[in-house]
Amino acid sequence: MELLEKAALGNKTLQNRIVMAPMTRSRANSEGVVGDLTKLYYTQRANAGLIITEGINISRQAIGSPLTPGIYTQEQIEAWEKVTRSVHESGGLIYAQLWHTGRVGHSVERNGVLPVAPSAIAIKGQQHFTLQGMKDFETPNELTADEISEIVLDYGQAARNAMAAGFDGVELHAAFGYLPNQFLAESANVRTDAYGGSIENRNRFVVEVMQELVDATGKDKVGIKLSPTNAYNNIENSDPVAQFTPLIEALNEMPLAYIHLMNAMFPLDQYPHYPKNVMETFGSISKHPVIANGGYDRETGKAELANGIAEMVSYGALYLANPDLPRRFELNSELNEPDRATMFAGGERGYIDYPFLQN
Repeated sequence: MELLEKAALGNKTLQNRIVMAPMTRSRANSEGVVGDLTKLYYTQRANAGLIITEGINISRQAIGSPLTPGIYTQEQIEAWEKVTRSVHESGGLIYAQLWHTGRVGHSVERNGVLPVAPSAIAIKGQQHFTLQGMKDFETPNELTADEISEIVLDYGQAARNAMAAGFDGVELHAAFGYLPNQFLAESANVRTDAYGGSIENRNRFVVEVMQELVDATGKDKVGIKLSPTNAYNNIENSDPVAQFTPLIEALNEMPLAYIHLMNAMFPLDQYPHYPKNVMETFGSISKHPVIANGGYDRETGKAELANGIAEMVSYGALYLANPDLPRRFELNSELNEPDRATMFAGGERGYIDYPFLQN
């Protein structure tokens, strides 16, 4: 397989195996509505085999960070419809990443309401960005069983809203320490009911949400992003292989589009028991197409495809800075460097002003 080779995704054909990874950009307005800049941003990158959007809040409760988009009001849905129409007119495919941040938030961005989580355990040793500056994380409210059921339904409604907005499918953000990942982690989930305790119980929320998404969208239109070895946001497991193997096996029984696996993005020196190769350890279990994510460039992406486990490779910061990334890979040309100071700054700068190659 080659990066610029076509690929099948459900009943769709991708123009290449290069995926635009989801990246929080914080360009929505205060009501979670995206605008013309977001439409242009994604349309510029419709050359990807698949675009996966930034995380989109499934409900008002799901909000963790300021100026992030939602898909739970009619105005939000109609705004996203303009984005998907433009991407499709430019020949692209686009999935909506569905996001509930759980405890990764702060009450100052939630009208004074505390975040929610599987258990009342705060994130330690990190701070959260708010429009009032960096804040220590608060102890979240522990979800009741009824509230968990409501969130599962919220995911289903968000998926239906995404399809109404013209998305080709949806991805569950179950990685990097957000709510689904919190349910999976022993460090964040100390429940003793059906959603905690055993590995099966900690997996239950993700399995239920994925089934809800499949029911809402139909077969081959749902993906999931997992980060089995990422400890960011205080996510830890005593045995990631034991935790994630049965989860992936359960996902194998569902008619999914893909599984998106994230490499460890930070050193694992404190976790010598964690597997070092995520694709070999977890991707090899999947019966669905695997998207490899995390730290790839042109050469390492080609090498990952050559290993035969991943069928696509997703790029985050490189796609942010290079809206014509497939063309640059084709020509092996110089890449623009991402400006990290403008990733979340708002406005055009660092969003839609990165230069294309000159013909």
